[in-house]
Amino acid sequence: MHELRKDPLLNRWVAILDYSLKPEDYARKMTRRAEEKASCVFCAGREAETPPEIAAIRANGTEPNTPGWAARVIPNPKPILHIEGDLDRRGVGMYDRMNSVGANEILIETPEHGLRAEDMGSEQVKKVFSLYKERMADLEKDARMRYIFICKNSGRGAGAMYSHSHSEITATPVIPKLLKEELDSAKHYYAYKERCIFCDIMTEEQRAGARVIADSGHFIAFCPYAPKFPFDFWVMPKRHSCAFQDMSGDELDDLSVLMTSLLKKLRGVLDEPAFHYVVHTAPNRIPRRDHWHTLGDDFHWHIEVTPRLVRSSGFEWGSDFYVLTTTPEDAAKYLKEA
Repeated sequence: MHELRKDPLLNRWVAILDYSLKPEDYARKMTRRAEEKASCVFCAGREAETPPEIAAIRANGTEPNTPGWAARVIPNPKPILHIEGDLDRRGVGMYDRMNSVGANEILIETPEHGLRAEDMGSEQVKKVFSLYKERMADLEKDARMRYIFICKNSGRGAGAMYSHSHSEITATPVIPKLLKEELDSAKHYYAYKERCIFCDIMTEEQRAGARVIADSGHFIAFCPYAPKFPFDFWVMPKRHSCAFQDMSGDELDDLSVLMTSLLKKLRGVLDEPAFHYVVHTAPNRIPRRDHWHTLGDDFHWHIEVTPRLVRSSGFEWGSDFYVLTTTPEDAAKYLKEA
């Protein structure tokens, strides 16, 4: 079984696989798109070749694991985290480790191979987001899970595992370090000012206007003031809410239309870039002593979208001090006008 190990200096957890790749295993072979399609088990009609589905949006009268679905969720065929077992957290000398308990799921976003997210149409995107909500609500019932991580990788440059459009749903027994830092910062800001930092950021972006890409009524999209990478943008609900799965029906409709439009703008400006987006949401809200009792006040869920345009240098990786090659003001202007 894989295991999780904690870095005692940076306070982050890493997954250690129970097999080690040899140097030659890292050589990559480029596969033609036609060959990928021919071997893609995510396409409609090949449901029996994937693990049994966990959830799906289907046409009336169709059976699980058969054609007739619009979007479906399956266990990752090569999971790092496993739903079975106990955490068995333990020490090895000064170090901490635990079993790799959690969940790795893949949401297949469309039956059609080669269809990009921005070309699915807002109704299909709505189905995808609805399944996000369903799986998050289900997985957070498990007290072993601390965080439900939703991300989409599009294109090889963004680390996509498969060429068929999909998202990843990962439930972890720890809160990932970056998300915990964000939660902690929001909590400290609220303790000092008695206001949500995200609401303040949104108010400032609306006031300044230079970095706003779109305002859809329920959501605002903008390039953050100090992003890591060029053309990063955030999508944030105007209504204060800490959890993605608490989104209303009207907000879901609005978000589906807005994300479709934004991803089309991104493609138009940057010529089909590889990108990823991540849903930043509240951790598992099962009550724990001294943990996250103020989430409803101090945290504000949002989606962060990052095109993969540049490679980070050793300075940036080693220092976490990033150099931006396009200003967020210019990036917002290009996207807004697209």
